[in-house]
Amino acid sequence: MLSAAATTTLDVYVELGSDGGRAGARGIEAALAVAARVAAAPNLRLAGVAGYEGAVAAGTDAADLAAVDDYLGDLATLFAALDFETDRPVITAGGSAYFDRVAAVLGPLAGEAEVLLRSGSYLIHDHGFYARMTPAARGGDGPELVAALEARARVLSRPEPGLAILDGGRRDFPFDQDLPIPLGADSPPGVPRAGLGEARCPQISDQHLFLTGALEDLEVGDVVRLGLSHPCTSFDKWRLIPVVDDATGLVVDAVHTFF
Repeated sequence: MLSAAATTTLDVYVELGSDGGRAGARGIEAALAVAARVAAAPNLRLAGVAGYEGAVAAGTDAADLAAVDDYLGDLATLFAALDFETDRPVITAGGSAYFDRVAAVLGPLAGEAEVLLRSGSYLIHDHGFYARMTPAARGGDGPELVAALEARARVLSRPEPGLAILDGGRRDFPFDQDLPIPLGADSPPGVPRAGLGEARCPQISDQHLFLTGALEDLEVGDVVRLGLSHPCTSFDKWRLIPVVDDATGLVVDAVHTFF
């Protein structure tokens, strides 16, 4: 279908998948068959191999890391088995959790391939999922990343002891990996209140967030600062993200997202 639709020569990467994962050939033999079809097409050029190691593991223990390394080893084996039609073929992998393993396993191929990391969440990082998964958090080889994105929500109601209702919800904050994480509160904005201690957000609805804990010092109108988990699902909600100066609390710029 790709060859029939192409109006010019297209470079194609063959993707190696994993059982139960998302796209990609299920195994090296299947990937070699796809590569043969690409090489036989007059207007397709075999230019590299691709993969996503995040589909084979969801944790950071030794078994998870071994599964990631095994998958990346198969990707390297696939690369070595192919005859590419470019002088500098590409081998690409690397989500935002195991990029250290990609560098360790695929990095040695840099002399013969363009090794391309596709990690995106390092730009923003987070306070939840990637804060736990990033290489530095598990003693791996990688930089100490700092979360660059926070949310702010105002206290709408203190309807009962130990509960506050905030004016943000699923329409505003990512919730697919973890719910927002309370970081602190200001009243008025920019003037810190006492810490929120063990406060947590156990529930979220479309336009409201539930905050529970020892909230005796929290008042209606206070602004709660929230850490986020999985920044990707912030970008599809906020096409324009304000940039705030740490020292003054003032908005000094804005970032336009394309997600």
